Amino acid sequence: MNLTLLAGTSNPSLAADIAAELGVPLAEREASRFPDGEMHVEVHASVRGCDVYLVQPTSPPVEEHLLQLLLLTDACRRAGAARITAIIPYVGYARQDRRSTGREPVGARLVADLLGVGGLQRILAVDLHSSALEGMFSLPLEHLTAVPLLAEKVRLPSATSGVLVAPDLGATKLAERYARLLELPVAVVLKRRLSGAQVAVRGVTGEVRDRVPVIVDDMITTGATIEAAVQSLLEAGCRPEITVAATHGLFVGDASDRLARLPIRRLVTTNSVRAPERGALPLERVSIAPLLADAISRLHGNRSLNNLLVHG
Repeated sequence: MNLTLLAGTSNPSLAADIAAELGVPLAEREASRFPDGEMHVEVHASVRGCDVYLVQPTSPPVEEHLLQLLLLTDACRRAGAARITAIIPYVGYARQDRRSTGREPVGARLVADLLGVGGLQRILAVDLHSSALEGMFSLPLEHLTAVPLLAEKVRLPSATSGVLVAPDLGATKLAERYARLLELPVAVVLKRRLSGAQVAVRGVTGEVRDRVPVIVDDMITTGATIEAAVQSLLEAGCRPEITVAATHGLFVGDASDRLARLPIRRLVTTNSVRAPERGALPLERVSIAPLLADAISRLHGNRSLNNLLVHG
């Protein structure tokens, strides 16, 4: 069956890059709204009997991009697609994977259920907020990682002077994956989240004095976690030559201004979501189009993805 690549409106430049890597055109589609605000999509290319790959990160505005993905999936299903795979590099609601107060939803599970009944056969995601999210999906989810790409980008000239830093306990396993590739020791910032945009730091475990920190996380949203980590590292005596690496750079609210005030030499993210306004940020972007194109090619040919996946 023919491979068909289709993109939503969330990150069309990434979809175009994937298409270029694969050497296939993007299928034509229309996305508009009715006068009452309802979303409308239409696929203009024939997808009957095709192996369809829908590229749509569910980045902000999450609800809009999620619904559009569901509508595109249904359109392809009703048009006779043989198989539909969603390429969702950034998965929205991934942090809502548990209840902290007892009177709130488990948003990640609800989104997983919606995607599970929409007509998809498989999902490709990149560096989920938690690998435990895989268990919430009823359909197969392939969890790819951009860590090797980012690690190579932030590699220090001398490993003896560096330290890999997890900005909170939740990022410890991620930091250890970077540390194995870069052969650096690991330090952890002990953080407590006060709200969606505020955090408090209790200290740093690990030796950071006179070392060059490389702070790693899966995403940057408001920048509050990175800000708190940088301040705590400076207080602990690190060198003011700080590198930050994250797969998903959302930069919502005043994140860019907040981070621009810090002594960050390099800020490295992938192009999993649309590029933010750079402003004064020392932003560098690593393309994940080759990674996703490789995964799509392997899935289409029924070949293993093993060395592209997150392990541990």
